[in-house]
Amino acid sequence: MIETERLRLHHWRDDHRAAFAAMHADPLVMADYGGPIDRDASDAKFDRYRDAERQHGIARWAVETPDGRFLGYAGVMPRMADDHPLGPHFEVGWRFNPSAWGHGHATESASAALDHAIGTLGLTRIVAYTAPDNLRSQAVMARLGLQRQPSLDFTAPGPRDLPWHGLVWLVPQRLG
Repeated sequence: MIETERLRLHHWRDDHRAAFAAMHADPLVMADYGGPIDRDASDAKFDRYRDAERQHGIARWAVETPDGRFLGYAGVMPRMADDHPLGPHFEVGWRFNPSAWGHGHATESASAALDHAIGTLGLTRIVAYTAPDNLRSQAVMARLGLQRQPSLDFTAPGPRDLPWHGLVWLVPQRLG
């Protein structure tokens, strides 16, 4: 577990599964993804996060308040598939329930996750990407001090097999 001033980042537990699925069923939360996903797709995503942590020692973290209320997730995810336009890489990302928006939770938790990935695990190259219209995530990337890298922007198959355009940022090295 990682603790920040206001948040706790946990490894995934089975009791997170329902809140995780509810968040992914919310049209507001999933607007950047092409819309909500069903329970089976949410469970598959949940299982991918748990498997990544077991196999690579790193993944997204469940983000909670100190009293245990699920807010969303943040963390560094290994993307080891050669078929990704960026090749194998580590990607920092986050997703939160609307009740958590506008309170700095994404910035606070992503910063803690990056400090862990770089300072504890020694990762040296981490990227972030988002859709051109996801201004909230772009604002978090700016607050984190990420550096925009237009030469790495890509288009890949997205949700529901529609093209997805990714704007890319690089995480500068920092102390853990």
